[in-house]
Amino acid sequence: MTLTQNVKLKHMKYLKIENHKGFYRIDTTVENWTELDQINKDHLLTLLKFASTQVFEMDEYKDELLQNPAHNIIYRNIYGKFNDFLNNKTRFQDTIEAMYKTAIEKYKIQQQE
Repeated sequence: MTLTQNVKLKHMKYLKIENHKGFYRIDTTVENWTELDQINKDHLLTLLKFASTQVFEMDEYKDELLQNPAHNIIYRNIYGKFNDFLNNKTRFQDTIEAMYKTAIEKYKIQQQE
């Protein structure tokens, strides 16, 4: 018997532009937004995890909307990297699956024995 699991992905915005500043969120349970100049490596890794496992939404980068120079630079760079990642997410997942396919198949065979 094969069990299938229906997983419904949440649509959630993680990067936004508001009042001429950039904001991000890493807590999906509350509307708690942090100014972009407070972001650190751990926060970026958390956002990357969300981008790889959920429907990751972000406001489009528009230079004229971000009047804070630091927020403009940070948002432009993060938006560009995450946009590239999201556009190539399927290709990345296929590459990873192909890389580990042999090990996964070997493990499945060992489990059946």
